[in-house]
Amino acid sequence: MEEKGGDLLLESLSRLEGTWRAYIQGSGPQREALEAQARRLGIADRASFEGWISSAQMPAFYRQLDVLVVPSRTRPNWKEQFGRVLIEAMACGVPVVGADSGEIPHVVGDAGLIFPEDDAAALHDCLARLRREPELHAHLARRGRERVLAHYTQARVAMETYEVYRQALLHTCH
Repeated sequence: MEEKGGDLLLESLSRLEGTWRAYIQGSGPQREALEAQARRLGIADRASFEGWISSAQMPAFYRQLDVLVVPSRTRPNWKEQFGRVLIEAMACGVPVVGADSGEIPHVVGDAGLIFPEDDAAALHDCLARLRREPELHAHLARRGRERVLAHYTQARVAMETYEVYRQALLHTCH
């Protein structure tokens, strides 16, 4: 899906110096175009296109990453919703970088880096900064895990859902 921003990620990575490897997770109608783009940009040997993997395998996948990037774009008929991958990566101690699309900034909060939608240069700057500043990388890894524990555990979500219903009942009864 074009709105997921894989092309933007590849463009940003093509200017990233040093040794790196990108794992593009999932399969869809854009996969062939993205593989062709990686070849055109001269980064095909550093970009792996991974197919679907089970949810049981995802923690191991996240733990092999230095950073998770979600470069989504808002479209007239589509906007990034909750972004479960952000929560999962943060829970595994992986810093996240996301576009300011839909709910991404709200999910990430101050526990990751946010860049303007469709801005390859800004995404590149975020990635370069994380490579340049290991203390920032470590801080975001720690902060992401703390954010998940504070806001996104099942117990926390259940408690907040209960409170919404409780408040709704109080307002309808008065």
